[in-house]
Amino acid sequence: MFNSTNFPKPTLISVNGVELEVFEAGRENAGKPIVLCHGWPEHAFSWRHQMDALAAAGYHVIVPNQRGYGNSSRPTEVTDYDIEHLSGDLVALLDHYGYEDATFVGHDWGAFVVWGLTLLHPNRVNKVINLSLPYQERGEKPWIEFMEEILGGNFYFVHFNRQPGVADAVFEDNTYRFLRNLYRKNEPLRAPEPGMALINLANAETPLGEPVLSESELAVYVSAFETSGFSGSINWYRNLDRNWHILAEVNPIIQQPTLMIYGDRDMVAKSENLTKFVPNVEVVNLDCGHWIQEEKPEESNQAILRWLEQQNSI
Repeated sequence: MFNSTNFPKPTLISVNGVELEVFEAGRENAGKPIVLCHGWPEHAFSWRHQMDALAAAGYHVIVPNQRGYGNSSRPTEVTDYDIEHLSGDLVALLDHYGYEDATFVGHDWGAFVVWGLTLLHPNRVNKVINLSLPYQERGEKPWIEFMEEILGGNFYFVHFNRQPGVADAVFEDNTYRFLRNLYRKNEPLRAPEPGMALINLANAETPLGEPVLSESELAVYVSAFETSGFSGSINWYRNLDRNWHILAEVNPIIQQPTLMIYGDRDMVAKSENLTKFVPNVEVVNLDCGHWIQEEKPEESNQAILRWLEQQNSI
């Protein structure tokens, strides 16, 4: 199993006007691509427990650091991180390898990208596996506007948009502390006190709960974000309302076979209307928090491999 010392060496691949840092396993399994898409503030390394297992099951495992992360390109324009660009990167990555379509797996923001990719480019996605973040209905109001009304200006999605640059600087000044306090098992997205912005995790000197990562694993993330900074990744949030408009004209129903994996202690809410928009979905619940594939790697692998085997036998 890959870890902080033997994680595969990356390749820089030019796609869609940027360079993506891409990690692979199972290259010998050409013809069965599966693309793993990380969330925020994550890294391709977050899939280290899944790569070997999927390669052993016969898949060509492709794991990009998406734009804004790791050693991938970090465009300066905020709008270069909208769903058209992020999904376009993945389509271009398939073109690079010569694949018509692939199975896409996403966690957290990566799940949002996979949902959006499937809506915008349905012919390039044959199956969907998403963790934590269910399909997000558009609703009648743009997402940030709606969140601000319901959750207030301190909610981190809103804060990132209404106070640009503030959180970026705090995280960059306290990268180790922020990531240590975020990657924990007990409600990792909750700030130390109700109503406080997520940036206060960077100011909490005492560890806030049981860690998900070992110190050597945490060091991989800290090193990556000390190099890249946080602005590129936070710019994904700053395009949420733009994405709301981009997705206005697409068919909102996802027909692809889909596996949705929830953590029962995840603060991200489960969808009450998932089957309305994703009719061919199977749901799995695991006893864990937000960082599902890292906190429960074996259980995650079992659920994914079992479902894939079922789909391939149909």
